[in-house]
Amino acid sequence: MTETTSGATPRAPEMRLASGLMQGLRQDLITDAFAYRPLPPMRADGPLTRRLPKRIRAEVVYLPHAAVLVSAFFVVTFTSVTGGLSQASGLVMGLMAAAPVAMTLVRPVGAFWAAVAVTLVSSVVNSWDSNWPWSPATFVSYLATVTLVAMRTRPRTAAWMWLVTLAIGVGTTILLGRGQPLNIGPMAFLSAIALLTVSVRNIRKQAEQQVTAQQEVTAVERDRRTLLEERTTIARELHDVVAHHMSVVAIQAEAAPYRVKNPPPELEAAFVTIRENAVAALTELRRVLGVVRSADYEAPDAPQPTLASLDGLLANVREAGLSVDKTVTGAVRELPPGVELSAYRIIQEALSNALRHAPGAAAGVEVSYVLGGLGIRVVNGLATGNARPSPGAGQGITGMRERVAMLEGEMTAGETAVGGYEVAVFIPVPTSHPETSKESA
Repeated sequence: MTETTSGATPRAPEMRLASGLMQGLRQDLITDAFAYRPLPPMRADGPLTRRLPKRIRAEVVYLPHAAVLVSAFFVVTFTSVTGGLSQASGLVMGLMAAAPVAMTLVRPVGAFWAAVAVTLVSSVVNSWDSNWPWSPATFVSYLATVTLVAMRTRPRTAAWMWLVTLAIGVGTTILLGRGQPLNIGPMAFLSAIALLTVSVRNIRKQAEQQVTAQQEVTAVERDRRTLLEERTTIARELHDVVAHHMSVVAIQAEAAPYRVKNPPPELEAAFVTIRENAVAALTELRRVLGVVRSADYEAPDAPQPTLASLDGLLANVREAGLSVDKTVTGAVRELPPGVELSAYRIIQEALSNALRHAPGAAAGVEVSYVLGGLGIRVVNGLATGNARPSPGAGQGITGMRERVAMLEGEMTAGETAVGGYEVAVFIPVPTSHPETSKESA
């Protein structure tokens, strides 16, 4: 079956395959073959290099460059010793053989073609060599060059270099041979082993980089999802508080005209408007909550907790095995419902973290009523006994920070000097809010 396009002659599958192969060869080994691509320094934060002194670490990053240059020097020496030429001729051939190795530092693909050119020149000069078309010197140089180039390119380029190597061996024997037998077996075998090993290394390294990148993206998405879940939870909890106040406003606005004898029409119209606006706001609030509510969400039967319910929370925590003390400072007063709810949830989450991460430890809760707002401090010690900490979902601190940020407060969380953990929060409360004394806990 052939593929046809409008205004063009059909192309056979074989032709498309051959065209694709030639395009891949041109892209990997021909296009911008001699482009300047310097070898970057190695990372200085590896498991071994990061343990070295800072001055030595700055030089160790160029260790791959030094290794390539040492390999080039070895090729020069090897050619001078085993080439069977005069000293001057051996030095010239050695420099020619070493040039492609050194070129891999700046122009890797161009270094491969330079190695091919050196091989062809050597096959003409050393046509009498029994190892023709690769003399011992060019054999080492060519093998080192293709290996270094494969380390800096992708696996498909390594495959192309191996095919070109076979083509050079066969083509040179046919065109320039003088009756020598085909002797490309050692080069074909060793280059295949070297290129395959390097390609597997490159594929594994690329896969690790992709996994690392995917893990970073996953971590970001997980943090974002956690943040959205915490905000949704806060919205659900605050709904009851806001809905209660809006319902009270609507009821009082409807009942107010009946408390005044012969109220003026303007006052009645004003109360009607207040009630209508309160009912409309309550309706919109319920509609928004329906958007953020999950399918399995069930509205709580009891009212949302406040700091007055803190003793019950501490009793439950003590029954779970956490020794906790409460301290209240300042004049206890009534706070806005949102502040009361958020303060309760922050203390609840901090104590839950202490139960999970420091089982058997003692904890302390301090609630400070100050002039500008409310201070909360929850501190726990180190785990004791044989109990093992249990891993958490990592959402507790995020939820606390979201609640504090919603109320424009400040929060710090971290380890203490003795190894425990401390959460400190300050929530500002406007002084204009009516203060009603409550019984001290």
